[in-house]
Amino acid sequence: MPKPLVIVESPAKARTIAGFLGDDYVVESSIGHIRDLPRNAADVPAAYKGESWARVGVDVDNDFKPLYVVSREKKEQVSKLKKLVADASEVYLATDEDREGESIAWHLMEVLNPRVPVRRMVFHEITRPAIERAIAEPRELDRRLVDAQETRRILDRLYGYEVSPVLWKKVLPRLSAGRVQSVATRLVVERERQRMRFRAAGYWDLEGTFAPAADTAATFGATLVSVDGRRLATGKDFSEQGQVAKADLVVLDEAQAHALVDDLEAVDLAVTSVERKPYRRRPAAPFITSTLQQEAGRKLRLSSAAAMRAAQTLYEGGYITYMRTDSTTLSDAAVAAARSAIAERFGDEYVPAEPRRYASKVKNAQEAHEAIRPAGDRFRTPDQVGREVGSTEARLYELVWQRTLASQMPDAVGETVSVRLGGDTRSGRPVELATSGTTITFPGFGRVYVEDTDADDTAGTDDDTERRLPVLAEGDPLHTESVEARGHETSPPARYTEASLVKRMEELGVGRPSTYAATIGTVQDRGYVWKKGTALVPSFTAFAVVTLLEQHFPDLVDYAFTARMEDDLDEIAGGRAESTPWLTRFYFGADDSPGLKQLVSDHLDDIDAREVNSIPIGVADDGVEVVVRVGRYGPYVQHGDDKASIPEELAPDELTVARALELATAPSGDRSLGIDPASGLEVHVKAGRYGPYVQLGDAPEDPKAKGAVKPRTASLFKTMQVETIGLDDALELLTLPRVVGTDPADGVEIVAQNGRYGPYISKAKDSRSLETEEQLLTVTLADALALLAEPKRRRGQGQAAPPLRELGDDPASKKPMVLKEGRFGPYVTDGETNASLRKGDSVEEITIERAAELLADRRARGPAPKKARGSRKRAS
Repeated sequence: MPKPLVIVESPAKARTIAGFLGDDYVVESSIGHIRDLPRNAADVPAAYKGESWARVGVDVDNDFKPLYVVSREKKEQVSKLKKLVADASEVYLATDEDREGESIAWHLMEVLNPRVPVRRMVFHEITRPAIERAIAEPRELDRRLVDAQETRRILDRLYGYEVSPVLWKKVLPRLSAGRVQSVATRLVVERERQRMRFRAAGYWDLEGTFAPAADTAATFGATLVSVDGRRLATGKDFSEQGQVAKADLVVLDEAQAHALVDDLEAVDLAVTSVERKPYRRRPAAPFITSTLQQEAGRKLRLSSAAAMRAAQTLYEGGYITYMRTDSTTLSDAAVAAARSAIAERFGDEYVPAEPRRYASKVKNAQEAHEAIRPAGDRFRTPDQVGREVGSTEARLYELVWQRTLASQMPDAVGETVSVRLGGDTRSGRPVELATSGTTITFPGFGRVYVEDTDADDTAGTDDDTERRLPVLAEGDPLHTESVEARGHETSPPARYTEASLVKRMEELGVGRPSTYAATIGTVQDRGYVWKKGTALVPSFTAFAVVTLLEQHFPDLVDYAFTARMEDDLDEIAGGRAESTPWLTRFYFGADDSPGLKQLVSDHLDDIDAREVNSIPIGVADDGVEVVVRVGRYGPYVQHGDDKASIPEELAPDELTVARALELATAPSGDRSLGIDPASGLEVHVKAGRYGPYVQLGDAPEDPKAKGAVKPRTASLFKTMQVETIGLDDALELLTLPRVVGTDPADGVEIVAQNGRYGPYISKAKDSRSLETEEQLLTVTLADALALLAEPKRRRGQGQAAPPLRELGDDPASKKPMVLKEGRFGPYVTDGETNASLRKGDSVEEITIERAAELLADRRARGPAPKKARGSRKRAS
């Protein structure tokens, strides 16, 4: 008897829904997208290989018709789905209700070509009532959403395939450009440029401790704000060059500050003014995709990708509603569930008379109809969910639960008091100090949740810390307990974190909530950005790419232009614009405005590769410019004829002129060790990209020339130093790999050599590890035969090495975290999960917070996929 077939994207989602629908339905997964534009030439079907546009996968001269192919890894699943469709009574396409989900559903229809009724099944949460309602109330496929998603996919393909080759020719091979990733990279580069321009400035102020004369036990602190009627400069008054913007401000140096402290000794001041204002703070709106990523980064130390993976798991398990949304709306059922939970946990006084409603701040918000919240008509508590899911998912669920309840609770209210103190110093100089305090009289939503802010987000934020002041009135005499001078230094603008970058992209309208995590992951995977702690640091390659795009393709990285493209795609999704005319204008141009194709062809010859790959650092005392150049083998600094590679862990803003000169003029270690008596060739020791090595003879000027011979090289042992290695040591290294001898039993040679996992000996396909690199030069045939006669041990067997550092307990697993050295480098572990350190992390400086973030990210990615056995093709 044929049964209805329900098709979803993921196996986890399929299992959950199958449990609700029972045996009356067949539920199967497509495992994501089943087809896409060809990834490479091998993906192009034979019938299209002769077409000039097949490489791109878009026929730009035929209304931008895309060439879709079923992914090689999805062919088996597609065959399975076709069989299920053939036996089905009807088909429900239950992919996510957003543009991408609508597109997946359309591709399924196109490929599976069902001969039975097809219905679109949509829901915002995976609960039994929601699934049953979705089955009972299906809709038609929304072709407007499909058109918008397909337009977006074609646009991104044209952008990448036209602009990326420019980067290959002018910067480095295998780089990529992208409509959103290039703009995100520019944001990070611009912030680093600000830091590079920044010049620190020092300034001083005074901090005093005072008490009312009537109650000397009630002490409070206040800060000096003016001297002689002139305001004291604070950090915000300095420019990025360290200059004070206004001439009438007082900038105290250390000597002046200490002199002023002495001048205030034994001087009692009085209250000159008291200003009281009511304090009120509203709760934040329920989570949308971007705010969830931001708060997960701030409060849980999760990357955007890790937060979305955990949210996906919670959604597919039926714990939260759909996590890709830009709507702050809560359904009536959700509002009722939140208000019920608030009354039960905190009392009726924490339930407002009327439900709160939130208007979306995201332009054209339409990806889904509800905010991210706990699923169901009665919210499960964090304790209940924590017993059923992993630690990362439990913490994220608690965050969603807290934020949802807080959004339906009353304002936090209280009173803010601002006090000014004044008087004359012993020498008659008038001074004024200020302090303020906040008293929270009703915490409201603060009982459950308060939104965090970013380190660089200082404008317009409230500080909810409750600071109480004694009762003070204008004219009250004060006793001066103590006064001390305090030195300060201005700070450069903070680098973006993943959370603050998501926030900035959202403010600019660049990208959409569902793409932020993927974009941030892409710029890191491409090597444009790396992490230093939680901060995002651009590489010098990113500087070169951004410079090229800014100078020659300014619109493509213009924030307003990119945001307008998003708006245009929204117009297509809303049925207010057509895809083909819009793509025609973008690619071919219109009204004397060049399109992407002309921009690339017209500008390619104008691009000076040396110029875009040069990043000025400054000018040395000799008047010669110091620059960073992005070269084929990595970035290097140049001052005149002096050059030196830049250490990978050095951030661009840390490369000052002084540091650059230190690198450029430092002895490289490259030197001649003498002549090899056997060959008569000179032996050199050199500092290479992958470590120091010795070389026999000189490299040919043109390595690709016919007959050119590459010189013999060998890496130094870990125990050797470039400065102390001698000719004899170098000649011994150059003998490796070394034939130890021949096994008398079968005449097979035994070879000693260094490998990826350390030193070893090998005989045909049999091998044994050596304990030290030095044994490569000393192991004898007898030693080798004895080793080969022993049972082969798995790598890593033997006594475990002690940890490099102990870091403390992981806040998620509650287990001790330690740093260890592995065969692929140092890693952090809590005994269950291992996470490798990344670029920018160091054994000496890694913090407990960073270690916890690495472990959380690794847990969220799940176990590494196992390689399939027997996957190699056999010859027919």
